[in-house]
Amino acid sequence: MADPTLPLLPTTVVGSYPQPDWLIDREMLIGHSPPRVRMREVWRVDERFLEAAQDDATRLAIDDMERAGLDIVSDGEIRRESYFNRFATALSGIDIDQPGIVLNRRGNATPVPRVVGKVVRLRPVELRDAEFLRRHSRRAIKMTLPGPFTMTQLARDEHYGDERALAMDYADAVNAEARDLKAAGVDFVQLDEPYLQAHPDKARRYGVEAIDRALDGIAGPTIVHVCFGYAYVVKDKPSGYSFLPELDRCRAAQISIEAAQPHLDLGILAALPTKTMMVGVLDLGDPAIETPATVAARLGEALAHIAPERLVVAPDCGMKYLPRDVAFGKLVAMVEGTRQVRAALVR
Repeated sequence: MADPTLPLLPTTVVGSYPQPDWLIDREMLIGHSPPRVRMREVWRVDERFLEAAQDDATRLAIDDMERAGLDIVSDGEIRRESYFNRFATALSGIDIDQPGIVLNRRGNATPVPRVVGKVVRLRPVELRDAEFLRRHSRRAIKMTLPGPFTMTQLARDEHYGDERALAMDYADAVNAEARDLKAAGVDFVQLDEPYLQAHPDKARRYGVEAIDRALDGIAGPTIVHVCFGYAYVVKDKPSGYSFLPELDRCRAAQISIEAAQPHLDLGILAALPTKTMMVGVLDLGDPAIETPATVAARLGEALAHIAPERLVVAPDCGMKYLPRDVAFGKLVAMVEGTRQVRAALVR
């Protein structure tokens, strides 16, 4: 069920928001696949001033989300080079100076963390970010973490020789981080698990088990996000998920899916009867800003299959790759379209 302190059809982002051009080299960012190891060269700011610059840019992102009218805000993942690498490269047992190589979901060789010892979280990674967000917003807040299954798929294992065992240790690291985020006042903790879709057979073997271990004992609403890949990388997306109904049995209260760009058949929502669903209603592959009427129509498609009390409204994922004015305009349209639908529902 939806959080009772939030309105019907609460609006949010999946996680990321565009970083300012004075902070990052956008052409470099877009010219590469999402980095799995560190990519310091993407930052335009000298290392001595980078944290302060990221703080300033995070305040701008929070302000944009609040001005757009979102009910649940994130920190925009402004301090991250990707959703994945900031946390995944901060763990023990990882050699990031000599990365390994694996094939990404498009079949391309990509550098990834190389696992050379037991994976353990030695210190909080996103805690300062969560505390910063909590200080700068009075709205409900969300923080995201890469999920244990996805981190396992995007690592070169030279220690465990057992993917499930590696996933369980990644899950323990995520769990420790999530506990710290909750203690810092985070309302929603989200695990990003795009590789459930990319490797459904492996996901069926241990994906839900890893998610449940990562979320064990985490109070309050938790979310698992699944997707087909960022719009700037993947142009032609399938119209259905290879791994989704299986998540109805995981611990997470909410499942986040992209639906707008892939023209997803939202009849799939009926396959997750116990979950609140976060549904993407903004097509991030289209630079045109949706009208509120378009958003309302997409919400109508979802509401044909799910009760409004179980629906959360969001963009598709990868908003960081849009120009900031386009991202803001899309969020404004999403909020207004949602308000129109909400008003019609409560008459």
